[in-house]
Amino acid sequence: MPKTKENPTVSKKQQVAEVASRRDVHAAFSWLRAHEREITEAQMELARVPAPPFGEQARTAWMLKKFRELGLDDVHADELGSVFGTHRGSGREKKVVAVAAHIDTVFPAGTAIEIRQDKDGKLHGPSVSDNSSGVAALLAIASALVNCDIEHEHDIVFIGDVGEEGEGDLRGMRHIFSAEHKKKWRDRIAYTVVVDGNGHDTIVNQALGSKRFEVTVHGKGGHSWADFGEPNPIVVLSRALAEFYKTPIYDGPDSKSSYNVGVIGGGTSVNSIPESATARVDVRSTVPAEIERISEQLRQCVVRAGMDEMMVPARQKGQRISELSPGSLRVEIKPIGERPAGKLPDDCRILQVAKAVDSHLGIPSQMRLASTDANIPISMGLEAITLGSGGSGGGAHTLKEWFDPKGREIALKRILLVLLTLASE
Repeated sequence: MPKTKENPTVSKKQQVAEVASRRDVHAAFSWLRAHEREITEAQMELARVPAPPFGEQARTAWMLKKFRELGLDDVHADELGSVFGTHRGSGREKKVVAVAAHIDTVFPAGTAIEIRQDKDGKLHGPSVSDNSSGVAALLAIASALVNCDIEHEHDIVFIGDVGEEGEGDLRGMRHIFSAEHKKKWRDRIAYTVVVDGNGHDTIVNQALGSKRFEVTVHGKGGHSWADFGEPNPIVVLSRALAEFYKTPIYDGPDSKSSYNVGVIGGGTSVNSIPESATARVDVRSTVPAEIERISEQLRQCVVRAGMDEMMVPARQKGQRISELSPGSLRVEIKPIGERPAGKLPDDCRILQVAKAVDSHLGIPSQMRLASTDANIPISMGLEAITLGSGGSGGGAHTLKEWFDPKGREIALKRILLVLLTLASE
């Protein structure tokens, strides 16, 4: 089969057109169209395999089996459970083009998983869109490459990675690009294409940064009657969060920030002063300095609320502040996650190729900011984008999640053309 060599005098649009005109690539397009049913069945099969945070072992085994059945080379899992399979390039000095989709979900162990397809073809159930659709696209592209004997210059490595969601904190992708794997992956991967979620008309070119905290207020606790007046951790935490929610956000043309309290808990019974209360807080921004400013505001609000509460029992019991026993109230702010921010240069090759592919397919490219696995390579100055797996979907991270595969084909063509153009130089 012919191979497309990159010529610096040829525009990216011409390069994409050359790849798209190849007979083997047309065969792959036809293969993807003809096997939509099998792609959907694989998506539903995967969605039925539980993959709670830090518990992706069953999906790791499923992915290993699928990659081996496809006939990819060097199929293996790393120490964390991310799965790899390679479609070899024909060149001697090979770069690596990585295409990745996360296999983990947000749903805790024991979540009831019911996956069904209605008469209109829509799929329903937890993780059926995020990110079973992305993994299904990954498998479909790999299948097309193998079944249609498509040649390309550089290796294309398919990755089903763990730990993207929530407190997973991108741990799978961090591990791949860590210093530990500098020679194996970080120095070899020239381009990374992440497939996450549905849709086909956006290109994530900017990584949204975030920090996450677990805020805990500790107290002595006690009986609601006998120990009335002791500092109440729930009250302290509530005051702190209410004050924190007055923090101003300074958005501009090139900046946006947010914060959220997503989890809160504490106490044992209605007639007990709790010994502790805890909340989990998410802070996000396109500007690293804003993440730091908002995070510092959270710390100050928690400390001030604790100091204010320590004064209440003194007034109620007629004590002086100095008579309060040391350590009767303690606040703790523990970082539980951090995602680095970054933005691709407008003239980088991966972005120019993706735009050229969209132009060729008649897709109106929309640049987007998001927090995905691409955060890791982008923050390191490496070239990476995130693309959708096609179709449409909604209800992500809920039990009512859904995915409609109609229109998936154009997204698969898009991903394939991006990969082949990047892998041909």
